[in-house]
Amino acid sequence: MLVEIKKMNKDEVTVCTSLDVAETFGKEHKNVLKDIREMDCSEEFGRLNFELSSYLNSQNKRQPMYYMTCDGFTMLVMGYTGEKAMKFKEAYIRQFNAMEKVLIGKMKEREKGIAVRQALTNALQQSEENERMHGHAYSTYTNIVYKAVFGKDAKRLREEYGISKKENLRECFSEEERKAVQSVEMIVSGLVNYGWGYEQIKEFVMNQNLKMLAA
Repeated sequence: MLVEIKKMNKDEVTVCTSLDVAETFGKEHKNVLKDIREMDCSEEFGRLNFELSSYLNSQNKRQPMYYMTCDGFTMLVMGYTGEKAMKFKEAYIRQFNAMEKVLIGKMKEREKGIAVRQALTNALQQSEENERMHGHAYSTYTNIVYKAVFGKDAKRLREEYGISKKENLRECFSEEERKAVQSVEMIVSGLVNYGWGYEQIKEFVMNQNLKMLAA
């Protein structure tokens, strides 16, 4: 796949590389790099749409390359002419559009996850649990969720993934694991709203998990 999803300027965007462009359009990579560096675009456009990176060549030496967004790609290859070049441009744009749909799907899934977590937070704030647990109710209940899905609490999961407290643990989960976590969070949120206490919810959720594992 020539087009992929990558973080640029803290946002996930669809990108391709200068190496891909060179290979696809039959150009030397050094000339593609030259084209990028000599583009007559604004500094802001360049910063938002091109990111300098590097790769290891066949001699295992690190060499420069660029990641570029769909807008950056369009600006770069605008001057590439000929029937073959036009077909490649069309193919690239189709790939960008396809990956854009994937990215939108990921964003919607992330928004759903945020909404589910917010619902649990609100439920805990409206109950007496947050005050009783001295402001640690969310992390305590989240550990119930993780233990139900993974059999491990957040601390253990972070140790296994090798990430710090500042990093987003959920980014390490697969799509199926994230959906499982959200499902259990919705159950917990509903039980908190219903007035159940911590021990009741913990026993219920863990027993439900055991039933699912045994099925």
